Amino acid sequence: MITNKQDSLNEGDISRIIEMAWEDRTPFEAIEFQFGLNENEVREIMRTHMKRSSFKMWRKRVSGRTTKHRKLRKDDVIRFKAPGQK
Repeated sequence: MITNKQDSLNEGDISRIIEMAWEDRTPFEAIEFQFGLNENEVREIMRTHMKRSSFKMWRKRVSGRTTKHRKLRKDDVIRFKAPGQK
């Protein structure tokens, strides 16, 4: 089910969301902060805009990954971006 939030996203936004979702160190909270989409909505975008095999590979990759969920991260990681990134 595609939400109304997704309807307002352009191709560039969707591409960036997919890129951020694939990045190991970008938590879902960063995507929510920037685009207003929760983890389930990101998952739906990934399912809708990727090949089935790519989606399955991504789900297997992010499931249980501590860096993708802020609550599972170490307390000393308090940023969304790398120290050298502007």
